[in-house]
Amino acid sequence: MDKRGRSRWLALMVLVLGALTLAACGDDDDDGTDTAQQGQAQQFPAGSTMAEIQDRGELIIGVKFDVPPFGFKNPQTGDVEGFDVDLGKAIADELGVEARTIEAISDNRIPFLQDGTVDLILSTMTITEERDLEIDFSEPYFIARGRVLVPKDSDIGGTEDLGAGDRVCTALGSTYAETLKEQAPEAELRLVDDYSACLELLQTDAVDAVSTDDVILTGMIIQDDSLHMVGKPFTVEPYGVGIPEGDKQMKAFVDEVLATYKEDGRWDAAYQKWVGQYTGVEQGPPTMTLQEAIELAPLE
Repeated sequence: MDKRGRSRWLALMVLVLGALTLAACGDDDDDGTDTAQQGQAQQFPAGSTMAEIQDRGELIIGVKFDVPPFGFKNPQTGDVEGFDVDLGKAIADELGVEARTIEAISDNRIPFLQDGTVDLILSTMTITEERDLEIDFSEPYFIARGRVLVPKDSDIGGTEDLGAGDRVCTALGSTYAETLKEQAPEAELRLVDDYSACLELLQTDAVDAVSTDDVILTGMIIQDDSLHMVGKPFTVEPYGVGIPEGDKQMKAFVDEVLATYKEDGRWDAAYQKWVGQYTGVEQGPPTMTLQEAIELAPLE
């Protein structure tokens, strides 16, 4: 997709979510709050990742820049906003530092974590057994489900209808790159770098369907009401915060922050702000454990 197409796509989402911008911007004012937070922040052992982040003064987080309502760049303000971003800021606040976001698409999330480009990944990343061999995960912070998105005049009614000649788009490096080979082995799979490209391909009839997490597809429907989701959910996708492999102290810290975030109402507020008000679906914080998420099998 060209730059003009991407700007138009993001601008549409900003119009929908624009009323939220001022509230989001208030978290970043340089009014001395960060210094105060640093003084009140929990202290960590020298040499720990958390202490190093506090010395640096910022937590570097890899997020999506084109997946509303979880992570998208507002072209009017330049701010990166969304459900994942709010959770990242909450973690940074507990350290008493600023949150700095770096774009992390599906295909480079794990490499960014492994090579130290980012401290954490909050990029709609599903916890899987395979990924858990490469990095560590927090406890699940959101549960999405796999669906299919098509134009309303399409004859496709779900994965069972994706056959020979049907073109379906998903992101390179996502779980769907493999799942669709199993669920729709005869369909032609189009893998792209980001989901905004999938939306553009669907709108220009270059593909017949897009398949990914339902909340990501909801963001596309908000922008284009000629699209809708079809079929039953065919996967359960528990999202986790990506943490460098073997950093047990960092995992324990993130899990502690996440537990408090779920309990004190901030999770519910973020859900309603970014997801619930558009889907009309009530959902609470996930209770699934990390081990349950790792052992999870796709829905039949």
